[in-house]
Amino acid sequence: MKGKRLAKRIAAAAAAIGLAAALSACGSGRQRLMMGTGGTAGTYYAYGGVLAQYMTNNSDAKVLAVSTDASKANIESIHDGDYQLGFTQSDVMQYGWDGSRAFENEGAMQDFRVLGALYPETVQLITMNPDITEVSQLKGRSVSIGAPGSGVYFNALDVLGAADLTIEDIKPQYQSFEDSKEALKDGKIDAAFIVAGAPTSAITELATTNGCNLIPIAGDFQAKILKEDPYYTPLTIPAGTYPGQDQDVDTITVNATLIVDKNLDEDLVYKLTAAIFDHQEEIAKENAKGEELSVEGATTGIHVPFHKGAAKYYKEHGVDVKTD
Repeated sequence: MKGKRLAKRIAAAAAAIGLAAALSACGSGRQRLMMGTGGTAGTYYAYGGVLAQYMTNNSDAKVLAVSTDASKANIESIHDGDYQLGFTQSDVMQYGWDGSRAFENEGAMQDFRVLGALYPETVQLITMNPDITEVSQLKGRSVSIGAPGSGVYFNALDVLGAADLTIEDIKPQYQSFEDSKEALKDGKIDAAFIVAGAPTSAITELATTNGCNLIPIAGDFQAKILKEDPYYTPLTIPAGTYPGQDQDVDTITVNATLIVDKNLDEDLVYKLTAAIFDHQEEIAKENAKGEELSVEGATTGIHVPFHKGAAKYYKEHGVDVKTD
């Protein structure tokens, strides 16, 4: 574990040196901030590049969006002092703050504060088997639950647990979204957890070519999860989101959240927050996720303290949030 962390830190440091050198020709003297995103094929990286542009153009800093291993890695990189901003799922953020689950070996990391939630990452449980209509029916079946220790993995454990199921009660498969799609098509698995903004391309493709169903997380079952795990919020996937989906489907969601180094200047973080939420319409024209930006959404379902600079912005817009 320590060896992997050291390798990541060396790689991050090398990236930082290279990027800083690339920017040095600007000679502006502005503070440079590194923002961890995710893989280059994912939403975090593409959206992070757009947000970095607006933060750079509307603050006193130059923000650089860098490809990373996403949620957990970004929390670690802020902890290690390599990055100053980062994307993370709100549930993984809570694990980092508490030192639980994905962080039980490393311990709590509380060197970050929340700038704001950006958009919902929806827990989508899909199947091609029409006989599977509720979570309890996954017992004894082959189910894709994401990479071990990933956000998807723990989301799956939470949902299964609410149905009184454990890993031992299913045949777990640790697959990516793309691999899950192919395995469903080939009949190798019965269901798959996919946690991402809806519509998700892997599900859209499967629904178009083969047809699939979303298993609802609804009613008392949903209420049980929300009570036990407060970092979830309810969400309805509207009818028509996917080909062949003719009814609304209730489920739960976590938030794609932007966090910052707790030691960043309050006025700077205020300007970074304003750079995003004051330019929602322009951002939406460059990335569809910008349509989901709102002050209400940015401050809902978050149980980790906000940075005081972000809190100042939200207070000016009628919302009080928790800080230290």
